[in-house]
Amino acid sequence: MITFSQKLQTFFDSQQPKTLQSLIENFAEKSFALLFLILLAVPALPLPTGGITHIFEIIAMLLALELLIGRTTIWLPQSWLRKTVPIKPKSSALARFIKVIAWIEKYSRPRLTSVQTSKLYLRLLAVVILVFTVFAFLAPPFSGLDTLPSLGVVLVSLALILGDSLLTIIGVMVGSVGIGLILLLGRTVFRIL
Repeated sequence: MITFSQKLQTFFDSQQPKTLQSLIENFAEKSFALLFLILLAVPALPLPTGGITHIFEIIAMLLALELLIGRTTIWLPQSWLRKTVPIKPKSSALARFIKVIAWIEKYSRPRLTSVQTSKLYLRLLAVVILVFTVFAFLAPPFSGLDTLPSLGVVLVSLALILGDSLLTIIGVMVGSVGIGLILLLGRTVFRIL
């Protein structure tokens, strides 16, 4: 059986255009989770991004709202769907990203998959993803505080892709710790001022 990481590698190695539309078509039932994964992988890195990741977070919030209202297919403006995904197939960052996914796949296994197909469960996860993304967006720039909420979304997205509810729990815990740190720092700064 072909794994998700192998399918992702095959997509990026193929000669077909790497647009958002082709990505959505290739990963149909997993396209929401895949886009959350790709959009929030950069803010999940503990690197200063200078606010460029806010664009990714806004798109992720839009997608979370779509999932929340019950959409089963992604709606994005046509001009966005024709945009090329800015990932070079042979880049070392992409190779590392796929290796991390493959490593997680080794230890992950389907758990409570019947729950994960429930519309209520998907809507609850959409709320979780939306909240984590909003906090990542509101985190002070250059602080690195957007890392944990974004990582929470990445783990929840992988949980949806791999069908592993344990990853969902870990993702919710990581994202919640990130929100706690943002609130704690905000309260501390507010008291100082």
